[in-house]
This record gives sequence, structure tokens and C-alpha cells, in this order.
Amino acid sequence: MNINYQQRMAKLRLFLTQHQVDMKIISGRQNIRYLTGFSGNAATLLVSKNEAYLITDYRYYERAREETQNIKVELRDRDAETLGRCIARCFPSFESVAFEAAHYSVEQWHAISADLPYKHLKSASGWVESLREVKDEQEVSFIQRAAQIADESLEEVLSLVKEGVEERELALELDYKMRRKGSEGVSFDTILLFAERSALPHGSPSARRLKHGDFILIDFGAVVNGYRSDMTRTYVYGKPTDKQKSIFNTVQQAQRRALEHVKQGINCEDLNRLAHQVLADSPFAKYAGEGLGHSLGLDLHEQPFLKPNTSYHLKSGNVITIEPGIYIPNFGGVRLEEDIVVTEQGYQCLTNAPQTFEL
Repeated sequence: MNINYQQRMAKLRLFLTQHQVDMKIISGRQNIRYLTGFSGNAATLLVSKNEAYLITDYRYYERAREETQNIKVELRDRDAETLGRCIARCFPSFESVAFEAAHYSVEQWHAISADLPYKHLKSASGWVESLREVKDEQEVSFIQRAAQIADESLEEVLSLVKEGVEERELALELDYKMRRKGSEGVSFDTILLFAERSALPHGSPSARRLKHGDFILIDFGAVVNGYRSDMTRTYVYGKPTDKQKSIFNTVQQAQRRALEHVKQGINCEDLNRLAHQVLADSPFAKYAGEGLGHSLGLDLHEQPFLKPNTSYHLKSGNVITIEPGIYIPNFGGVRLEEDIVVTEQGYQCLTNAPQTFEL
């Protein structure tokens, strides 16, 4: 795995120059991983125009030294030295320093800043997140491999679907199979719901048992080198009713309408509107989910989001989900979700499990 972390760091340093800042304090776990390769917890990254320090404690010190290059790994004794004093020890004489306000509570930042000697402290969130919006080829390959693991695991789990099986039983089998195939864990807590419970967009698997005619909604993902996949499929166990088929066909049509228009330059808000027009023109309009999708990578939900009032024009290299849904309380729901990478002329689909409806 040959990731050019120095190139990523160089892009961040351009922000320092543009915003006339001497140093940036970075605490977002995935931001630190993106910039350095360090995959642990309990770390703070300091980046100046010429140097970088990774502060951690005894639990992660050796791991940080193994996983990073061209970074000074600083060991902090948490009982003897506050984080603020450690930061000041690494860089004692700067004027202007930026920090990621989005990753601190008010109480945490008050405690840290009390020991900082800098004249100007600026809230500056979103710098690293903006660099993470466009994925390089290696990042895409990690997500694609995670999606492949999810595809293969789903195929195996569907063979276990039978009357009387519990939601949580199938969910556990799916998680286990992904781990056996090389996933580092689950991308998020697996959503696997039957019947009317499929109308819960983010419900948790229960002891509910499967019956003929039930919806089965499965939303899940695998993780490879920290990068996540996210796929949803919806089925009916047995012969679907006309209403169930109509809901499925409507959601599928909305997804296809969006995919037809995906390419570099399209506005996320416009893409969302195109898909939701299909839902709005259906008999199920009032049950449609609000958003169309989101970007994903080291985090499950990253910028950009595909929803109303989002003025972001897609770029080649964005990896996004397209996931329209209809959720009818006390009846059931349908969601279909694909992971795609945006290209100049269209997209490449990373998820490949068939959109079969009837099991």
C-alpha cells in the first residue's frame, strides 16, 4: 500500500498559507488517518508549514511510529502533562493557530486552550474534509473491494433465508461472513428488517421472525483499509402483492432516473430533485425519504450530501450513494442503494448485487 501522505499534507499546508495561519491542530480521527496513515485513537496532529507532530500516549506510541512516515511522534504522559501544554511544547512560538472546532466539545476546548500560548486561535473546520471529497484511485479500489466483500456475503446469506428465521440471526450471519472474507469490521450497525419494520429507515434487527409475504430490507457494508461500502437491497419473501411491486418499481425508477444524470458537474440538489420527482408523481409521494444519498470513504457519511439546498457540483472522483426510499408506517418500506464513483462522462458502479425483488 503506497499512499502519498506527503502530497496530502502539502495540500493542507496550502490552507495555512491562504488563511495566514502558522499551524493547524487536527483531532478528527479520520482526518488524522487520511493525512498520516495512523489508524488508532487518542491522537492529535499538529501541522505547521514545515513540520508535523503526532501526539499520542503509551497505548498507541509504537503503533503510530510504525504506521507513519516523516512525522514526529510525540509521547504524552496523560497524568503529568495536559494536551495543551504538550502542544505548546511542540510549537511554542506561533502567533496564529487554527483548530477543528467540530471535533471538540466546548469543555474540551476550554481545557486545551487554557494552556496554549498563541495570540490568535481560529476555528477552522472542514479543511481536511474538503480534501477527502475527491478520492484517488487507491481509495476507490479500497471501497470497491469493500463493496465486493459485501456483494459476496449477501449472496451467501440469502441462501439462509427461510420462514421463521429471525432478523438478528441473519444480521449476525451477514456480519460474520463479511469478517471471514476480509472486512475489518462492519461499516455501520447492520440494518436487517422484516415486514412492517422495513419502514424504519434505520431500525435495528430484532427477534422478529420471517413470514411469507414479508418485506426484507438489508442495509450494510464492509470495511477495507478504513474505507467503507454501503449497500441496500429490499426483497419480498414469496410472491409480492401488487402494492409491494408498485413500491419497489417506483423506488427503482427513481434510482435509475438519478443514475441516468450522474456525471461530473451536475449539482447535487438537481440530482436529488430528478429522483424525487419520480417519487412525488407516485401514489406514495408522502412516504418518500428526503435525501438521495451521500459521499462515503473513511467515514460512512461524508461531504457532499445529495439533498435539497446543497449547492455542490459533483467532481470526477466523488464516491457517492444513490439510495431513494419509500417508508410506509405499519406496512413496510423499500430502499435501493448503490455505491458509485463519479467520472467525467458518467459513473462506475461499485456495488453489483442484483436488484432481485422476489425471493
